[in-house]
Amino acid sequence: MKTLISCEFNMDTACVELRYSDGSICSIDCIAVENEVADNRFQRSEHLIYNDPLAYANLILNGDPEAYLNAVTEYKPYEN
Repeated sequence: MKTLISCEFNMDTACVELRYSDGSICSIDCIAVENEVADNRFQRSEHLIYNDPLAYANLILNGDPEAYLNAVTEYKPYEN
């Protein structure tokens, strides 16, 4: 069984990279994911990407990113 040995955000590729003990790498393209699930610029999960890439990877691989973004987004349209 392979074990996760590191998880970090690579700013050069805009990917969260998970490295496993067997030498395999899982790379999550954050831009592609965010473009697919976010409706506006306020509905992005940059906080997780930069501060807790493991939680972000877990959310993308095992969770529901749309539900997460809907729960944490505090977007209020401008009203005249």
